[in-house]
Amino acid sequence: MTDLAIAQGPSPWRRAFVLSLPILAGYVPIGIAFGVLWVQQGLDPLGAPLLGIVVYAGAAQFMAAGMLAAGQGPLEIALATLVLNARHAVYGLAFLERLPRWSAAKAYFAFALTDETYAVLTAASAEREPGLLWRVALLNQGYWVAGCVIGAAAGGLVSGGTQGLDFALTALFIVLLLEQVRSLRKGVAAAVGGAVALAGVLAFGTANTLLPVLAAALVAVALVDRRSGAW
Repeated sequence: MTDLAIAQGPSPWRRAFVLSLPILAGYVPIGIAFGVLWVQQGLDPLGAPLLGIVVYAGAAQFMAAGMLAAGQGPLEIALATLVLNARHAVYGLAFLERLPRWSAAKAYFAFALTDETYAVLTAASAEREPGLLWRVALLNQGYWVAGCVIGAAAGGLVSGGTQGLDFALTALFIVLLLEQVRSLRKGVAAAVGGAVALAGVLAFGTANTLLPVLAAALVAVALVDRRSGAW
């Protein structure tokens, strides 16, 4: 390795790949689960990777598969997706300073910013290079689309459904939470939000309570933050 290469350090793509590794472990199996479900709903296999490219929204894609199989139209699916993914508009505010000017990279990053990508990039707060943002997002979408392709191709061969694959996303969120607590040192916020969410689930169950429980957890965290100042 030359002295110049040592001075420059790892390439942006290499750094982006290292940051995206936790997402790789979660997106591929969940993408496979979606592809299998899509095909088993009687839908065109090419539609699974196409949605991964054009829509790229995990929960919304699972929802769209069920709605299409039930005969719902594009307008209903589009409105449901808009409501389900409205939270993503807030995520981008955390990166405005790193992408202040309009560019194709900024437009793509706004499209490809998911919950998991947001968690990884905010935890890696020391990585200030703007080009790292869209590279991580692009790699993450590539993992998701690859999973969709594999699942769609294998959908007709899998007879046992997708039971068990959905735990990959739960495990991924646990890993990202631990990384957020370690790097950002916001363990109190995680503990308060988790306690309120657990109390809500125990009191009201899990059916149609996700949004109220999330709202209550956010309010509780905000109140604790205001009283304590900083964590």
